[in-house]
Amino acid sequence: MDRSTLSKAVSGGHFSPKKAAALLAATLTVAVFCAADTIARSYPFGPRTRSVNDLGNQYVPFHAHLWDLLHGRADGGLFVNWQSGFGSSFLPDLGTYLSSPFALLVVVFPRDEIDLAVYVITVLKTASAGAAMAWLLLSLRPGRWWGAGLLGASYAMCGWSVAVASYNPMWLDGLVALPLLCLVGEWAMQRRRPLLGVLIVALAWIANFYTAYMATLAAGLVLLLRLWLSGVAGRRRLETVGRAAVTVALGVGLAAPLVIVVYFGTKHAHPGRVVQFKAVSTQDLLARLLPTSYSFNSPAVYVGTAALLLALSLPFHRAVPRQVRAGWTLLVAAVALSLQWGPTHLVWHAFATPQGSAYRQAFVLCALLVIAAWQALSYGPPDRRALGVAGALLVLISAVASRSTLVRPVGWGVLLLAVIGSVGGLALLRHTDADGSAGPASTGRRRTVLAGLALALLFGGQFGETAATSAVATRLRLGQMDDYAPWGARQQAQAEEIAQADGWPRYRTDPGREQTVGNDPMLVGGQGAQYYSSLTADVLSRTLTAVGGGYTSRGRSVQSLDNDVTDAVLSVGARVHSPPDPHQNWFPQDGTGPTVSRADVPPLVTVRPSGVSSAAFGPSPFRNQELLLGTRVYTVPRTTVLTSHGRPPQTGDPAELGLVIGVPTPDSTQKPTISAQCPAGDEVYLWAPHFSGTARMTSGPTGRFRSDIGTKIAPMQRLGTVPASGRVRIELDPNRTSRVPGGAVGCLDTTRLHDAVERLRSTGATRVTVSGSTIRAELPAGSRGTAVVAAPRIAGWRCAAGDADAVPAGEFHGLIAVPVDSSATSVSCTFHPPGLRLGTTVGAASLLALILLGAFTAVRRRRAAPPSAPPTTTTSPREPVTRAL
Repeated sequence: MDRSTLSKAVSGGHFSPKKAAALLAATLTVAVFCAADTIARSYPFGPRTRSVNDLGNQYVPFHAHLWDLLHGRADGGLFVNWQSGFGSSFLPDLGTYLSSPFALLVVVFPRDEIDLAVYVITVLKTASAGAAMAWLLLSLRPGRWWGAGLLGASYAMCGWSVAVASYNPMWLDGLVALPLLCLVGEWAMQRRRPLLGVLIVALAWIANFYTAYMATLAAGLVLLLRLWLSGVAGRRRLETVGRAAVTVALGVGLAAPLVIVVYFGTKHAHPGRVVQFKAVSTQDLLARLLPTSYSFNSPAVYVGTAALLLALSLPFHRAVPRQVRAGWTLLVAAVALSLQWGPTHLVWHAFATPQGSAYRQAFVLCALLVIAAWQALSYGPPDRRALGVAGALLVLISAVASRSTLVRPVGWGVLLLAVIGSVGGLALLRHTDADGSAGPASTGRRRTVLAGLALALLFGGQFGETAATSAVATRLRLGQMDDYAPWGARQQAQAEEIAQADGWPRYRTDPGREQTVGNDPMLVGGQGAQYYSSLTADVLSRTLTAVGGGYTSRGRSVQSLDNDVTDAVLSVGARVHSPPDPHQNWFPQDGTGPTVSRADVPPLVTVRPSGVSSAAFGPSPFRNQELLLGTRVYTVPRTTVLTSHGRPPQTGDPAELGLVIGVPTPDSTQKPTISAQCPAGDEVYLWAPHFSGTARMTSGPTGRFRSDIGTKIAPMQRLGTVPASGRVRIELDPNRTSRVPGGAVGCLDTTRLHDAVERLRSTGATRVTVSGSTIRAELPAGSRGTAVVAAPRIAGWRCAAGDADAVPAGEFHGLIAVPVDSSATSVSCTFHPPGLRLGTTVGAASLLALILLGAFTAVRRRRAAPPSAPPTTTTSPREPVTRAL
């Protein structure tokens, strides 16, 4: 089918131009996305993993947990996730990571193909964004449907999409939402589809409120410009703005039950670092407009050479009305400048500078560049003058960008080929249009051949440069970020061991200290400390750190703590022990598989006697563990620390981090050591949160520590048994300059620990049941004191003893506490996510307002005279209609 036949098929009603454009954009997006991963040899088309950073650590495990929820296999429900963080609030996580409608597609995939499920969801979101943009472009102004499809794919595969959002798939919902919200603005101008507009706003904010906020701001700017260009009276403009504002308010109100819960979740989350925004240089900003450029912390605003040339030609395209040229050019420039100015940067990011990539709003500029390109193309291809000026501007951009380190040598070759394809395609297209207007004699085979060649150049150029840009971003991410293996034999073996050992809720089964990702319990099963989320509760992070736990991501990714005392306190009755992940090359591999150790531990609910110590945690994690246990079980001896030269080390700055231990020099004959004296037979634990390397005694396991001051701390680790002499000597092998604190060694009296565990078991709950967000425990008769639930006291817990009314739960050193007297034979605690009641109220009010508004509108329409037929296009008097093809 040649171009003229295809054009007749579309314009003749076989299928609408908008549907054709959307289908073309989606198809081209999928093809480019998969081709890029094939070139990069990335999963699922090659051996390289694509699970970098939060994709492997958060999104894949969260989708695995959603799979378990949908199949009825998860421990917990929508309110509480009992598998992570010893019991975490799940609804805020759901609203942050899993509330997109696309996420539900995990249900159709096998559990062991969860990585493939996330990949398919990512591709579908990206393709949907391209289709939505193509539909929007033809709604803004009629034109070539294939041009709208091509630009829709440019938007879907923009630099922000391939470099940032492809491994943060929750943000891709914002990429989809932006063109849809612009469509809502168009409907507000036309007084059409008010109900659908509200539903789209609600869905966008539910899917991902963070990027939906940015998309809503962008759609508002587009609407204001469209109103200015429309030439309608001032009163009608105000009415349109009012309708749009009501639509957004009602839509956000419908999303409030989830959005407000997420908001309150951030208020109780462990605080991140305070980041000051720093704008990138002009050459780096311009470099990100070019293909194959990449960096983590600069605005990824690449949209393809053809789209960029069209956008650059818009101010000089004489076929476009002057106000249209000025309006869209100024809007693009203003948004570009807003990316670089601190106050507007804060506005785009909801008044909080991001802790990761700083330019998360860059997709807004990509969208505006694509819309500006469409404004140029829809009036006909730019003439020689406009295209020449655009080419000159592109040369200037390239010259400035050449001073940036973000442009790689391969990029110049890709850019040259893309420019040849884009300029050649647009020039041939212009020539074809000129032939078409010359008369019937010019519409023969020559015109068809030229048109086909133009399309081939445009499509081929965009396909090649975008695939190359995406492939380069994929390869560079893998080299610069932490990466994690997809589901394989290691995860399968861990899952099988956990399933066999699982005894929840009689006891917990911890997936183990040697983690594969930061959310192992959600990925392979069990119930442990590991938990990584933007919403990790502050009380959880503080409590685990106080008792010797480790973390990464500045406290938001807490790790398992392999310690007999904390296992007893938190009812960890089975623990998986795995070799280090072979995908990570931090330490040598021993080739063994996972094993499980078991212990008799107290139940999830224990009763502590009245008058138990309520002293605050101190600096020693060994003493803090004893506060939770209620018994003295550790000897914390004085230690002697020596460097590899046999001298006492220097005290570092700040002093509280401990003594400075350097990496042994090549001429060193020994390694740094820690010496102490403990009772024979005790278990030796080393607490060195800011040590990185290995530590071992003469006999016993090698402790592996990994830390980075400011972002990571290492957990306390067991090193062996005190010999008969009572002399403890620990040999250190640091791999970087490290710190050893005072009181680093603790010697555990296992006999005392056993006695303490037996006392807690004898006075603990006789039966514990967990149902969704409620835990209930039956207590021995005559129990009095404080019932302690082995779960962090996060905001939202309400508890009752016996038949008493539920009240906000108390706290016992970070755990849930309920006072009980001798008349109470049970305690029950139920979790209600903070903000849910307020959100439900706002949502119900918005729904009621929407129903009343719909009823009022229906009654008014019935009483009024039938309205005239709506116009077939949305073109304003200042935007003359050109042919669609």
